[in-house]
Amino acid sequence: MSNKFSKTISKEKKTFIFVFLSKMKGQAENPLKVNVKNVCITFLGVSVTLLLLFFLTTHMSMPWLIAPFGASCLLAIGCWNSPYAQPRNIIAGHEITSFVGLAMYHLFGNEPWTIAIAVGLASALMMLTKTTHPPAAADSFIIIMDYHSWSFLFAPILLGTIVIVIMALIINNLQSDRVYPIFWK
Repeated sequence: MSNKFSKTISKEKKTFIFVFLSKMKGQAENPLKVNVKNVCITFLGVSVTLLLLFFLTTHMSMPWLIAPFGASCLLAIGCWNSPYAQPRNIIAGHEITSFVGLAMYHLFGNEPWTIAIAVGLASALMMLTKTTHPPAAADSFIIIMDYHSWSFLFAPILLGTIVIVIMALIINNLQSDRVYPIFWK
């Protein structure tokens, strides 16, 4: 009887493993299409927006730019119709994750577990508030690793995200086939 039981378990394990691994092969073709006009708009829009942020950082007495803003620009201009690219997601997503990063850093310091918990918590809060913006998940990481102060919430986060949204509004709505934003709330 025990031999039959072990064969059943073994068969169930093999079935589970087979199903689990077969999910990883993918089931569909890549849905992304190449549109040369959109590629050119994205190239120009992202470049101009980042150059503006570099210019403001160089000529003002505060930072306007962090690395995740490059990915935010790509979403806002290249993937303008994605729910993750909408103004509330860009601004609130970066603000929420930065707040979490700053709180965790100032409460618990710069530790590997602090970074891991901060990024996980920030990601969960973006999802709970419907402000998911994937590039913003890096903000908590950056803040804790680089020992930032509370002023980081204003500059570069708030100021930089407002510039990104304004540029996305201008660039996207200059195109006759685009409407941006898809939603504000």
